[in-house]
Amino acid sequence: QVQLVESGGGLLQAGGSLRLSCAGSGRTFGGSYSVGWFRQAPGKEREFVATTNWRGGDIEYSDSVKGRFTISRDNTKNMVYLQMNSLKPEDTAIYYCAARMGPVSTIEYDFWGQGTQVTVSS
Repeated sequence: QVQLVESGGGLLQAGGSLRLSCAGSGRTFGGSYSVGWFRQAPGKEREFVATTNWRGGDIEYSDSVKGRFTISRDNTKNMVYLQMNSLKPEDTAIYYCAARMGPVSTIEYDFWGQGTQVTVSS
């Protein structure tokens, strides 16, 4: 079983930066699980943002965030991060961290955090 807790959300102006953190717990989290970031805006379906495998490789981004967001992880601390730069109002959403055993995916994850709100004003 894996537990995930996101933090770092907030309210900021367009063009700003924010780093989200995801703390994972569970005996094998650091060595076995791929992790993804997803987001859900009001009235919209949840969408994929970024993912990385347990080594910090096989990184993928959605086209909407490519070049602005960076996913990384520190397995010594069981932490995964999402650095978000050049934020836009359309990035406003609840951001979720998710984990799955095995390779990266843009769709299927087994464990989810509770989410953290990011609001970008124009």
